[in-house]
Amino acid sequence: MLKSKVAVLTAYQKPLEVREYEVDDTLGAGEALARVEMAGICGTDVHLWKGELPIPVPVILGHESAGRIERLGPGLEKDWSGQPLAVGDRVVWASSIVCGECYYCRIKRTPTRCLKRKAYGISYCCDEAPHLRGGYSEWILLRAGSSIFKLPDVLPFESIVGAGCALNTALQGIERIGVEMGDTVVVQGAGPVGLAALAVAKTVVVGGPAHRLKMALEFGADAVVSLEEYGTVEARRKAVFDAVGEYGADVVLECVGHPSAVPEGFELCRDGGKYLVLGQYANAGNVEFNPHIITKKQLTVMGSWAFEPRHVQGAVDFLARSAKWRDLPGR
Repeated sequence: MLKSKVAVLTAYQKPLEVREYEVDDTLGAGEALARVEMAGICGTDVHLWKGELPIPVPVILGHESAGRIERLGPGLEKDWSGQPLAVGDRVVWASSIVCGECYYCRIKRTPTRCLKRKAYGISYCCDEAPHLRGGYSEWILLRAGSSIFKLPDVLPFESIVGAGCALNTALQGIERIGVEMGDTVVVQGAGPVGLAALAVAKTVVVGGPAHRLKMALEFGADAVVSLEEYGTVEARRKAVFDAVGEYGADVVLECVGHPSAVPEGFELCRDGGKYLVLGQYANAGNVEFNPHIITKKQLTVMGSWAFEPRHVQGAVDFLARSAKWRDLPGR
């Protein structure tokens, strides 16, 4: 029988353990077996390793992965967008599956808060069959109901895994907060989510280190504000206002993941502006702030959690268009 080597988190803050599981290739209706060609290390994986989110252990980590279809279960003939699926196709899959029936899925139409939502590389104890439910594995068994996306030939695995769930997360967040044509946007943080947000909305980026800010400028940032150069909250605020104008930003996107960024970000908004908390995926602790700022500035404050399959399709389309643009003559 086919076997798969996997990397398993057996205990928080301990080295991952290499194990081997047999691959059950007897697929049920709607299931798929894929060979994992590439898997990314998301910032959330680091939080999981630290124990900052409650998950079952042991678990095969990895929710940013892509590969090739090896087998298709009965009835699985098309990807999420309706394209025909076949053995050998290059694919990526949404990291989570929702029930479609609970209060949040059906009534409130907020499936990212599904009461039965499960995510590959996060929600499945690998001691339980069929074991292979994470991306840090040679093979992965995709459940019925998984959102699978066929990759265009122009899009290499490196691009889709490099963008990871950061781009999907940014797309969902920007959609929720409602960035409009002509808005001045400030991004707090120059990590994967911040850079992904920048890629779809030209902005001023506040963050570091220097090589990340250089990358932000290459991605199209109008200006950057270095945490190393501007070492205080007031200094950073002045630098941002110098860049965006005397009133502040229309929209501020928090993509840092450190709680202290939130009260600082409120101050970067113009009166009547909007603030999105996007980076606080793990429980990194509490922070103090004065709620009077929200009232006085009449801020709209919103959070965003994860993403939906349509955001994965949007990311694939965005990356494919970017790849075609780079290949144009003269580029």
